[in-house]
Amino acid sequence: MRLAPAATALALLTGTIALAPAARATAPTPVPVVFVHGRNADPGVWGAMKDRFRQAGYPDGYLFAWGYDSSQSTNEVLAGRFAAYIDSVRAQTGSSQVDIVAHSQGSLPTRWYVKFGGGTQVVRHWVSLGGPNHGTSLAWACSIWDQGCRDMTPNSYVESHLASGNETPGPTKYATFWSDCDGFILPNSSVPLSGAVNTDAGCLAHNDLLTDTPTTQGVLNFLKQ
Repeated sequence: MRLAPAATALALLTGTIALAPAARATAPTPVPVVFVHGRNADPGVWGAMKDRFRQAGYPDGYLFAWGYDSSQSTNEVLAGRFAAYIDSVRAQTGSSQVDIVAHSQGSLPTRWYVKFGGGTQVVRHWVSLGGPNHGTSLAWACSIWDQGCRDMTPNSYVESHLASGNETPGPTKYATFWSDCDGFILPNSSVPLSGAVNTDAGCLAHNDLLTDTPTTQGVLNFLKQ
């Protein structure tokens, strides 16, 4: 039986005609982000950036920070430990991939994992903030007693292997942020990588890359790609 227009209006007012519920948009689950600190630091340095990631919609359970002993060997020790940590993050979140944001020395073991540890199939985005991606001459000052420093010297075993062939292999997307006022990565041109999205962050001190709002927004924008 068809309702007359007046009857239809009355039925709508009294709720006798069932209406389909409105579709509710759901935000896609983000990929977990693993933050990796630099030399002689700890996971606490990521506080400001993690806060901004939360404001951008990342749940706490998808923000991780790996801690490590920066005096140890990049390729023989740290890259393997980092691989195990990534496996644990994937197990906790059920995600097949992760995004990595590394500062300074943290760029080396994470990049070694991506290039030589099978990480190209696991790491969706890799970001380096002020990383010694082609070495830093400042590392010579501590290279006599510290393996982590030796790995950061220009043309070291680690640096030469990371620079060999394709600097940005596989389907992983790469980005670097560098500063021409960075007093730790010398020369500053060490940071950019061939095949990466390389961004001049302006005149920032080395550790200011961790808290600079435009840099953080640049990282967030890149991770959306």
